Amino acid sequence: MTAETGRTDGDSWDLANSVGATATMVAASRAVASQGPDALLDDPYADPLVRAVGLDVFVRVIDGEINFEDDALLNRQARIHQMTVRTRFFDDFFTAATEDGVRQAVILASGLDTRAYRLPWPAGTVVYEIDQPQVIAFKTDTLAGLGAAPSAERRTVAIDLRDDWPADLRAAGFDATQPTAWSAEGLLPYLPPEAQDRLFDHITALSAPGSRLATEHVPDPNAFTDERLQQISDRWRSFGFNLNAADLFYPGERSVVVEYLTTHGWQVTAHSAKELYARNGFEFPSDEMTAVFGDMSYVAATLK
Repeated sequence: MTAETGRTDGDSWDLANSVGATATMVAASRAVASQGPDALLDDPYADPLVRAVGLDVFVRVIDGEINFEDDALLNRQARIHQMTVRTRFFDDFFTAATEDGVRQAVILASGLDTRAYRLPWPAGTVVYEIDQPQVIAFKTDTLAGLGAAPSAERRTVAIDLRDDWPADLRAAGFDATQPTAWSAEGLLPYLPPEAQDRLFDHITALSAPGSRLATEHVPDPNAFTDERLQQISDRWRSFGFNLNAADLFYPGERSVVVEYLTTHGWQVTAHSAKELYARNGFEFPSDEMTAVFGDMSYVAATLK
């Protein structure tokens, strides 16, 4: 169980390596949060997708063989709460947008996201998913093999977000004259600083007034220090998963999300992690989780 290390221009991955493995990690957390009669999430596809990827450590997490009981950051219950907060925020974002009449959604770096299959999209909604070709193909084929059908019209755009994805999105039928609901979930640290700005510039240029965007905001662009990332990597390595988190993130000063969007015409609301934990009835941890995620906010923005 290894993951490619280091980032280079034009690097690619599947769901068992490099950045792709983090998508599998997130899906494993959704699968765990969807287990049992009192499940906090309802993602029936996360479990079979993770098993299909075949990374043993995440299958063992799903099966309860690894629960990190003594680990504040990777503890099973802590991961369930953190993933529930995150998933519900983005689920509610799309649901609210469609309730207000938005019929076009774009999921950036879609990974093993299954919202195109599991959310109750209104008739006429088109959901675009953008990710690496290998990632798109794997998820599409695996879910088809399970007999799963999208609950909206799903259109895939197989391209790296560092490339000219707007052209491919338009070629897939995207209509820039109609309001769009965009999500950039768990994505920004994996982009070079200039590519983050370019991503938001492209989104703004493609968005009609009334379009919406959901993403995450960390006030300190360097909050994820090498030391913290190394601690996480060491813990995963102790369970047999050789992923060096520091090698996956692009270092360097980058724009602060809320400020950048505000100056580019978006009306921004930032919900702190502590606020969303309370909204979901969870106690916000006062341990190591706080050091990593305490200042993070979830952002909902509307183009004026």
